[in-house]
Amino acid sequence: MTKVVAFNGSPRKNGNTSILIGLMLEELRKEGIETEEISLSGRVARGCTACMKCFEKKDGHCVFDDDCVNDCIDRMVEADGIILGSPVYFTDVTAEMKALIDRAGLVSMANGGLYRRKVAQAAVAVRRSGTFHTLDTLLHFLLIGGMTVPGFPVVGVGREIGEVLEDEEGLMRAKDAGKNMAWLLKKCENNEELS
Repeated sequence: MTKVVAFNGSPRKNGNTSILIGLMLEELRKEGIETEEISLSGRVARGCTACMKCFEKKDGHCVFDDDCVNDCIDRMVEADGIILGSPVYFTDVTAEMKALIDRAGLVSMANGGLYRRKVAQAAVAVRRSGTFHTLDTLLHFLLIGGMTVPGFPVVGVGREIGEVLEDEEGLMRAKDAGKNMAWLLKKCENNEELS
């Protein structure tokens, strides 16, 4: 069965980022696609030390196995689609999300491109500034990893928990992103031409 795994980089488990991701996953489930949301809230994810051991070992994992990153890498490898979501913190992704993408990205490169040709999307919850920088960080990981991003990424405006529900355009974009991912995943599943 086709599966999409979403990583929520927000320290708030049920905040605005989770709401946006949830809308995307709901559209995927409507199309019979299995989904999973993994919250990085409360989970340790330390930054990359550039030790380059992943290039020596080439075992699909980071040499540091005392946090959640290797589990996240395994789930990315197993999935057909990947969603990354983060609120804007100091005009960029959260520290947890940055640690995940730095280490997961380097491990992928060390092992010949673990996420190539997966269908992917990004979601950002923002109060005001930093939207494009945050999107840029998430999209760089997805695109450098050789993934395909169908359509425009998701941006939802809201600071307080649930405030993003007042952003009609953001909600529409989240649903549309889920539909676009489902469409492309179905085409890939059936080996259809993309037209």
